[in-house]
Amino acid sequence: MFHARRPRSPLDTCLTVIWTVQASAGPRALERVLPSGTAQFVINLAENRTRSYDQRQGFRCTENAGSLLGGPRTGYEIIDTDEQTDVVGACVAPGGLAFLTAPPAAAFAECDVPLDALWGHHVVDRLRTRLCEARSPAARLDVLEAALLAQWRDRALHPAVACALETFARRPAVSTVRDAVEAAGVSARHLIDRFTAQVGLTPKRFCRVRRFQRAIALAHSGQAEEWAAIAADCRFADQSHLVHEFRAFAGLPPSAYLDHRTPHRNHVTFLQDDAPPAA
Repeated sequence: MFHARRPRSPLDTCLTVIWTVQASAGPRALERVLPSGTAQFVINLAENRTRSYDQRQGFRCTENAGSLLGGPRTGYEIIDTDEQTDVVGACVAPGGLAFLTAPPAAAFAECDVPLDALWGHHVVDRLRTRLCEARSPAARLDVLEAALLAQWRDRALHPAVACALETFARRPAVSTVRDAVEAAGVSARHLIDRFTAQVGLTPKRFCRVRRFQRAIALAHSGQAEEWAAIAADCRFADQSHLVHEFRAFAGLPPSAYLDHRTPHRNHVTFLQDDAPPAA
C-alpha cells in the first residue's frame, strides 16, 4: 500500500510530498532509479540499512545507513527491491534543502548522506522507533512530518534563485538559463553560483533533468507511441536529442525504458548499461 500527502505549512514550502509504502516482499530483484534532480529523505524500516550497486564494478554491493538523505542527482542509481517493502520518505522541492539542512544543497549532490550525520544518532533512533510503533499510514506520516518540522529553518532562498525556479516552473519546456538570468536581473555567474549552492545542480543541468523528467512522464502515461511528438512537446531539438538525453541520464534508450518500466515512472527493471553515465 502506498499512502502520500502534501505536508502542512511551513513544510509545504520545501517538501512536495511525504509518503509511506508497506508491501509484501516479492522475488528479490534490482531496479534502476532514474534521476529527478531533487533530494529525498528515505527511511527503510524493514531493516536498518540500504544497499547500492555499482554496475561498473560488476554490481558490487555497498551497504549504507537505513535512514538517508539522497541528494540531488543527475545519474541513475541501482537499488534492491527488498528496501521497498516497509519505507517512509519525503520528496524535497527544488531549493528546499535550504530550509532543512545547514550545509548547502551542493554538499549533497550525487550522494547519499546518513541522517545520523545530520540529525544525530539519538534523534534518528527515536524517529525509527516511533515510525515502527505508528498504528496506521496516517500516523506514520504524522510522525515523519513532526520530525521534519523539528529540522525546519526559517530562511529564504536567494532572490535570484527563487526567481529562476519560478521561471523554470512557469515554462518548464521552454525556459532557458538565459531566461532566468534576464528575469533575475543578475549576471550569469552570480546566478549559477547561488543556484548551484541552494539547489545542488547548475541551472543548465537542472533544466536538462527536468526536461528529461517531463519526457518520461509523458511516456509513462502512455503517449510513447510518438517519440517525435514527445521530443517536440518537451522542446528537444529533435528525436535524436531526446534519445541522447535518455542515454545520458538513464543509461538506456527510450524503447528500453518502455520495456522495463514499473508502476513507478522513475523505476525500471532493466540493468544492462550501453552508455556511460552523464558527464
